[in-house]
Amino acid sequence: MQMKAIVYNKYGPPEVLQLKEMVKPVPRANEVLIRIHATTVTSGDCRLRKADPFAVRFFNGFLRPKKITVLGNELAGEIEAVGKDVTLFNAGDQVFGQAGLNLGANAEFICLPEDGTIALKPISMTYEEAASIPFGGSTALHFLRKGILANKPASAADRQKILIYGASGSVGTAAVQIACSLGAEVTGVCSTTNADLVKILGAEIVIDYTKEDFTKNGRSYDVIFDTVGKSPFSGCINSLKPKGIYLRAVHMSFSPVVRGIWTSMTSSRKVIGGLATERKENLEFLKELIETGKLKPVIDKQYPFEKIAEAHAYVDKGHKKGNVVITVRSKDH
Repeated sequence: MQMKAIVYNKYGPPEVLQLKEMVKPVPRANEVLIRIHATTVTSGDCRLRKADPFAVRFFNGFLRPKKITVLGNELAGEIEAVGKDVTLFNAGDQVFGQAGLNLGANAEFICLPEDGTIALKPISMTYEEAASIPFGGSTALHFLRKGILANKPASAADRQKILIYGASGSVGTAAVQIACSLGAEVTGVCSTTNADLVKILGAEIVIDYTKEDFTKNGRSYDVIFDTVGKSPFSGCINSLKPKGIYLRAVHMSFSPVVRGIWTSMTSSRKVIGGLATERKENLEFLKELIETGKLKPVIDKQYPFEKIAEAHAYVDKGHKKGNVVITVRSKDH
């Protein structure tokens, strides 16, 4: 049997993405087959599509993509079939989650192991809303656990002060809400047009980076969380309290990595970067936050499956608020 998927066979602009027929996957003994109703386009998808940074070519094909030809990390859908050894899910279950390192969620179907990063979808959410949660939420939670939860104040009355740089993006909007749920005093840094959104999400202080340099206002923080990789390294270190933690949620180039290691070795402050790991327990934690009203989806734009190239073009501009969602299977199908 066949299915439709968004495929790219060369690196480049959004136009390299093509809607094509592929063989529909068959679940192995420990896998579930998910009919995808909604997925997303993230900045990570766009970086892979463009092979930017260049290092992408070393693991995904030097001249053209070979390992990953179908993008997409986030998904929400319905389980159509299960392997003979699956015990955690049943056909008909509505689920959401992440596709893993090999991606592949920009398609009508995907097979994932039952112990992968998938969970039952919150009943109150649409498929589009559920698909917008896993990547940003899991990434934010991964780093906040290394920051807020690893640097608890001596007294419960002392609230940690955290600054979130890029507070209006996919990771940022989740980070603001999760940090608030953990009791922190949140300062969000974003542009003028996104200030109201960040306040609504729970930030007590919002700094417009086009008008103010937060590293020069005299304030200091227990944690600074850069969700987009654009904050000034030295300024952030100087804005940390003693024993403060500087989190960078995107892959750092050589110079910041070396500076981060040196800072962590020679001072009381720590620099933590790298990539977030996908974990089922993180998704379950996010689901609890959703069900208790502490985490809400933030969707900027929504596109039909066949117009995913337009979604990539929009994300390429670098100004999205929250998430860009793709409807793969509409309600009337």
